Amino acid sequence: MFLAAAIAILVAMALALVRAFMGPTLYDRILSVNVFGTKTVLFIAVLGFLMGRPEFLDIALVYALINFIAIIAVLRFFEYKHADASEAKE
Repeated sequence: MFLAAAIAILVAMALALVRAFMGPTLYDRILSVNVFGTKTVLFIAVLGFLMGRPEFLDIALVYALINFIAIIAVLRFFEYKHADASEAKE
């Protein structure tokens, strides 16, 4: 059962990567990278259960925190980049 869940998560990760490369806007691409990171956390947790290694949950939690902070940082970067471009036009 958990093997099927791992395969389904891998398929969802592949679909998120396709969306990241083909997204029409920057924010769609950032959202798909965030989804990919979330699915990676789920995959690490399921993989840890399948291998009988509960310490993988700690790794998954750290990865989730890094993913969250990185997405916020990228969004802030592009927010200020667009604001600077608007000021330069004036």
